[in-house]
Amino acid sequence: MAHYFSEQPGTPSRPGVVDLVLPDLHLRLETDRGVFSPERIDLGTRVLLETVPPPPREGDLLDLGCGYGPIALTMASRAPEATVWAVDVNRRSVELTERNARAAGLYKVRAMHADEVPDDVTFDAIWSNPAIRIGKPALHEMLTRWLTRLAPGGVAYLVVQKHLGSDSLQRWLGEQGWQASREASRAAYRILRVER
Repeated sequence: MAHYFSEQPGTPSRPGVVDLVLPDLHLRLETDRGVFSPERIDLGTRVLLETVPPPPREGDLLDLGCGYGPIALTMASRAPEATVWAVDVNRRSVELTERNARAAGLYKVRAMHADEVPDDVTFDAIWSNPAIRIGKPALHEMLTRWLTRLAPGGVAYLVVQKHLGSDSLQRWLGEQGWQASREASRAAYRILRVER
């Protein structure tokens, strides 16, 4: 079975469209099978976008696990001077994010495979609805890889469902030396704030 965290989804394409409606923006986004939550904006993503403070106005921002782009495009809309790096391992997701950013006129979104981000880029903010279902070892490896690239003073916001391990993830982050606190809780989702 193909998963949304597969590099090349084996699921046949079936394009669709979803609307992201927030108090400050409305985006129509192309979706497709084989990517995360193709039929609607995932509730965790919505909770993140409606809860976290605005991103830094400029600098480099990261959407880790971009899917078809709702988080990256929201960051870019709210911080038009910033460069938003939208990364995923799923090639179909990266292509959709790129198309959605162009359609929205958000030209400072850089959609790419996770392995293509230059090593010297650090991030002033990271927003993510991380792929919890990849399993703890892979999740921990992914978070370690990207959280270490937070710039001094940078903050990451992660949305994680309570019953999928948000509390144990918060504990693990603390054990790794990160300052991890619960920023908010809504509809069984936790927003974790992570700093150096």
